[in-house]
Amino acid sequence: MSASHGDAATHFTTEAQGEPAGVGRYVNIESVTSAEFVPGLTFRPVLGQRAMTNFVHFAPGTEAPRHVHEEEQIVIILDGEMTFDLDGDVRTMAKGDVAVIPAWVPHGAWTTDTTCLEVDVFCPPRKSLLDLAGAGQDGGTEPGEA
Repeated sequence: MSASHGDAATHFTTEAQGEPAGVGRYVNIESVTSAEFVPGLTFRPVLGQRAMTNFVHFAPGTEAPRHVHEEEQIVIILDGEMTFDLDGDVRTMAKGDVAVIPAWVPHGAWTTDTTCLEVDVFCPPRKSLLDLAGAGQDGGTEPGEA
């Protein structure tokens, strides 16, 4: 079942309802310095003003321990697969699968003999990744350089 088209003119309006909150930028994820909190689990965070994306790579046999945090998180699997524990609901996630994690809900993930590439979206930005996110800003193309 698909959603109705709605009002495209409203969705794609060009009339600003306020002042721009900042200057846009481009980031090549390969230019973002990766960091490891756990061996085999690399993070490349990119920070916006009110949201954060974190490009995550799991090596085979890697675990992100079960944990909780105050930020809402959406996990999007881009390639490979992993086992995901969402508050006791354990499933294998593969390309195209998404998990939505409200604040303070316990979750964790692990790979066995495969790798996994996924993107985490955090709102607001995840506090423990904020220091790493500065690398995402350094790797961006300045406005007008495109």
